[in-house]
Amino acid sequence: MVESFLGTWKLVSSENFEDYMKELGVSLATRNVAGLAKPSVSISVDGDVVSIKTESSFKNTMISFKLGEEFEETTADNRKVKSIITLDGDSLIQVQKWLGKETTIKRQIVDGKMVVECIMNNIVSTRVYEKV
Repeated sequence: MVESFLGTWKLVSSENFEDYMKELGVSLATRNVAGLAKPSVSISVDGDVVSIKTESSFKNTMISFKLGEEFEETTADNRKVKSIITLDGDSLIQVQKWLGKETTIKRQIVDGKMVVECIMNNIVSTRVYEKV
């Protein structure tokens, strides 16, 4: 299941995140601050509930969910979204929907690193995390 994702991860590289945030509709001021943040992500599981805690100098967020069950989430940039996270092979796929819009966040483990692809429309941001 999600065992390979468990633990704490630190951001080591980020590509195209500014364009992705712009596509989401994030304000310039928030993009400037969020773009500088180097978040750490802790993923844990308790029974069938998975928790993803993201901590940075910008903002701390936490979501807890069951795979395949829709839940409400307030994102780091304060969007109120409906999210659903599924396991597709070895990838955790998160789809966020709000106001007729949709973005996909795909997490997978590649060579011991967590590679996170943030996709909206034709914009793709790739963020790479190393285990702490």
